[in-house]
Amino acid sequence: MSDASTNLPEQPEEPQPAKPRWVPLSATDRRVIGVLVEKAKTTPEAYPMSGNAIVTGSNQKSNRAPMMQLTLEQVDESLDRLRQLGAVGLIEGYGRVPKYRHYLYEWMGIDKVELAVMAELLLRGDQTVGELRARASRMELIADLAALRPTLESLRAKGLIVYLTPEGRGHVVTHALYRPQELERVKAQYGPGRPQPVALGDEDATPPQSAAMPVSSAVGPPAAAPAGGGLQREVAELRAQVVQLRGELENLGVEFQRLQDEFRRLQTELGS
Repeated sequence: MSDASTNLPEQPEEPQPAKPRWVPLSATDRRVIGVLVEKAKTTPEAYPMSGNAIVTGSNQKSNRAPMMQLTLEQVDESLDRLRQLGAVGLIEGYGRVPKYRHYLYEWMGIDKVELAVMAELLLRGDQTVGELRARASRMELIADLAALRPTLESLRAKGLIVYLTPEGRGHVVTHALYRPQELERVKAQYGPGRPQPVALGDEDATPPQSAAMPVSSAVGPPAAAPAGGGLQREVAELRAQVVQLRGELENLGVEFQRLQDEFRRLQTELGS
């Protein structure tokens, strides 16, 4: 028996007032709901989704970490668990092929930009805020890091994200839907003494001051220092371009996946 009887749009833009019901999830369940949110926002014409489409989206090689090879049976089991939790619903009206949609606005108690951020974290895990902004902007407009910060603070206040490193350049965050032992392992990767990530995309963060070079009196006066400010700006611009190119490549991957899904749908309709 289905959870709804009509072809509904992706979700209301704002959640209905309700107490959030989210709980920690397995890696498979996190991937499945992340895919449902991503496709609802980036390819709404192919949403709600069939189990086979969710398998394809879960196993695609763009914008996913870690890579997975889920089977239809694993995805069906995940959808059953998520339905029991109220995070996913079965939608009627698409012929004999079951289609599914997410209910994460209400389930998490978040808005549309917060959901885009959560979807990227569920699909890729821990990442710098610069990378997160570039990736989440595929689904909802986030102009810059200043625009992202209030969203992150709201999600942290709701207990949905965790800050893994101190705020500042290269600031890393992740979602809080890990099982407890998983979350502890993720936190341990960013403990004291661990190497910090390169802050690609944090172009509006304040760059660190260059350390002064020691000078020996036997060598004579130091050479003139390079124009550090200009160099730092160039590096920041290059980093921003790298993140932009990454986002464009991921968008191409999403569009390719959409065309594949549309091709399969047409094959099914034509009976081939």
